[in-house]
Amino acid sequence: MSETVAKQLTEHSDAFKNPSLSWMIGFLFVVSFLGLFSAVPLRKVMIIDFKLTYPSGTATAHLINSFHTPAGAKLAKKQVRVLGKFFSFSFLWGFFQWFYTAGDGCGFAEFPSLGLKAHENKFFFDFSATYVGVGMICPYIINISVLLGGILSWGLMWPLIDTKKGDWYPADLKPGSLHGLQGYKVFIATALILGDGLYNFFKVLSRTLAALFFQLRGRDATGALPVADRSSPETSRISYDEQRRTHLFLKDQIPTWFAVAGYVTIAAISTTTVPHIFPELKWYYILVIYIFAPALAFCNAYGCGLTDWSLASTYGTLAIFVIGAWAGASHGGVLAGLAACGVMMNIVSTASDLSQDFKTGYLTLSSPRSMFVSQLIGTAMGCMISPCVFWLFFKAFKDLGTPGSQYPAPYATVFRNMAILGVEGFSSLPKNCLYLCYWFFGAAILINLIKDVLGKKRARFIPNPMAMAIPFYIGSYFAIDMCVGSLILFIWEKIDKAKADAFGPAVASGLICGDGIWTLPSSILALAGVKPPICMKFLSRRTNAKVDAFLGS
Repeated sequence: MSETVAKQLTEHSDAFKNPSLSWMIGFLFVVSFLGLFSAVPLRKVMIIDFKLTYPSGTATAHLINSFHTPAGAKLAKKQVRVLGKFFSFSFLWGFFQWFYTAGDGCGFAEFPSLGLKAHENKFFFDFSATYVGVGMICPYIINISVLLGGILSWGLMWPLIDTKKGDWYPADLKPGSLHGLQGYKVFIATALILGDGLYNFFKVLSRTLAALFFQLRGRDATGALPVADRSSPETSRISYDEQRRTHLFLKDQIPTWFAVAGYVTIAAISTTTVPHIFPELKWYYILVIYIFAPALAFCNAYGCGLTDWSLASTYGTLAIFVIGAWAGASHGGVLAGLAACGVMMNIVSTASDLSQDFKTGYLTLSSPRSMFVSQLIGTAMGCMISPCVFWLFFKAFKDLGTPGSQYPAPYATVFRNMAILGVEGFSSLPKNCLYLCYWFFGAAILINLIKDVLGKKRARFIPNPMAMAIPFYIGSYFAIDMCVGSLILFIWEKIDKAKADAFGPAVASGLICGDGIWTLPSSILALAGVKPPICMKFLSRRTNAKVDAFLGS
C-alpha cells in the first residue's frame, strides 16, 4: 500500500497510501474486535460438538496442565520432566540450525531429503520440531489428508499445468504472477477451502435452527447439536474429566445476544469510520464484508482447529478480488481491495485465535468468559503495540519493502499484484482456472456429503478437503513433518500405548513450545544485526562442478 511498493510496479503506481501511526491505530481499533464477537456463538460447536484439536491451543493447555495435572503428583513430575527435555531439545535444535542460515536458501530447512527434484516441488523434510509436534497432536486422517493434498497439487497438478506454459498462460511471466501458475495455486486452494468450510457452516446452521425449532415446539431436545459424525451425545462413554470440562465450559456462558449486539455495534461504528481513513472503500463495500465475514470466520476457525493453520491471508485474497473488481480501476479499486483485505484478515484471524483460546480454556478448566475478556484486552494492546513496532521499522529502515534490502517484505508486492488483478477482473485469470475452481469447490462439497452418508466407522477413512487444500498454495514440506510426527506416535502406541497416551501430548507440546520460544532470541539477534556465520546450501553435482570451476579460476 505504501509508495515504496507502488513504485516498484508499472500498473496503478499512483494508487498508494503511506503508513501513518494515527490512521493505523484507528483502523485496527475499529476492525480488530469483530472477529472475537463472531466466534463466540459457535464456540460450543467447535469445541464440544466437532471436538476440533486446535494443536497450538492443545499444546498450550498441556503445558499448563503439566504443572496442575489431576492424574497425580508422580505422573505430573514425569510429564513435566518429559516436557522439559523435549522443550530443551527443540530450543537447542533451533539454536543449532540458526548457525547455518546466513543467506537465502541456507540451512537444514532447505535440506533436499527426498532429492533435488522433489525439493523443487516442495517435497522435503525441513527438520521443523514444531510440525513434528503438530503431527503428533493432529488426528492421523488430517495428516494423511495434508499429504494427499500435497501429492495431488505439487506432485501431479502443478507439474502438468506447468507443461501448458505458453498455451494456458504466457511463458515469460514472473514466478509470483497470478496470471500464471501462481493463479492456479491460489484460486484452486481457495475454492477447496470455501467448499469445505461453507458446507460445514450451513450444515451446522441448519441443524442449529432445527434443534431450536423442536425446542420451541416443546419436543424432546437434548440441546446438543448432532454434528461431527455423531447423532447424539454418548455420556456413558465420556470420561469424568471430559464431563467436568464440558460442564464448566457450558456453565460460564457468554450470552449470544451480547455477541450479536457487540458485532452489530462495532460493525456500525466501523462502517462509518473506515471510509474516512480509506475514501476508496465505500460504506456499502464494508457492509457487504461484515454480512459475509461471520461465515468466513467460521471457515477459518474450523480449518485452524483441524491443522493449526490460520488461512487469514487466503480469505483476505478473496476480499481483494471481490471488492477490487466491484470498485474498478477508475474508483480506486487497488486501494479499496487492499483495505478490504486488511478488514477481512483482521476478522477471520482473531476468530481463529479466540477459538484456540477457547480450546485451551476448555482443557485447563478455565472460564470461557475470562478467556473472552482476556482476548479483548490483548487485542486492544495489540492495536497499540503492533503499529508502533511497525512504525519503528518503517522509520529506521528507509528501504523497507525494497527487493534486495534487509527487509524486502515480499508479500507486500504479492498482495498488491492481487489487487491489480482484482481490478482488471477474473477474465484475466489463466486459461481454465475458473473451471478448475468450480470443479474443486464441488469436489469439496461431494467429499463431505460422502463422509456424512457413510457414517462414523467408514467416514474416518475419508480425507478432509480443508486439510488437503493447505499444501496447494504453500507446498508439502510441512505435511511430511506432520506425517513423521504421526509415524512416531503410531510406533510408540504399538510399543507401549499407556506411555504414549500419558506422555505423547507432553512430548508434542515440548517440541512445539521449544521451537516457538526460539523465535524470540532469533528475532532479537536479527534486530541487533547479528548474522549467522555459516550458509549451508545443497547443489547438484553439475552445479557444484561449475561453482568449483568458477572459484578455481
